[in-house]
Amino acid sequence: MYCLIPLWIVAGFADWLCHRASNISENAGAKKSAIHLLMLVEVGIPLLAGLFLEINALVLLIMGLGLAAHEATALWGLHYAHAKRDISPIEQHVHSFQEMIPMMLFALVCLLNWTQFSALLTWSDQARFLLEWKRDPLPVAYLAGILSLTTLFVGAPFVEEFLRTSRKRMRADS
Repeated sequence: MYCLIPLWIVAGFADWLCHRASNISENAGAKKSAIHLLMLVEVGIPLLAGLFLEINALVLLIMGLGLAAHEATALWGLHYAHAKRDISPIEQHVHSFQEMIPMMLFALVCLLNWTQFSALLTWSDQARFLLEWKRDPLPVAYLAGILSLTTLFVGAPFVEEFLRTSRKRMRADS
């Protein structure tokens, strides 16, 4: 809670800084920026589920599918960007954090909820497939802090990037 999620936020902001430094609006453009927003949704849904919902087989399935989608989209996005621009070693290193942190979080959540994870894998009767609010919610201050930091340092910068690259594309098309 206090290590991996904040580190993921830092990695997201660092990635945005790398995009600014590489002048993404001049090379990979709005399509690559839209891919970034898609990846935010793919990892954001599992994050919100983990923060607010009781962890059970359904939530673990949602997390696993979100992680798989995020990885597939990341591969697609890197393939697209590689053809359009140089991806610096620093940006590649930042990407490794952005990929590994969600995987580590998912692994930890699975370990902490082993009964539901193993029930999901074996599709046993113990697997619960309900969306339920957490019985013991996370502290409001923590949730407010994480959601604010994520919005400020990940969501807003990538929306800004999309708007900037889209404006550049519109000017080029006119």
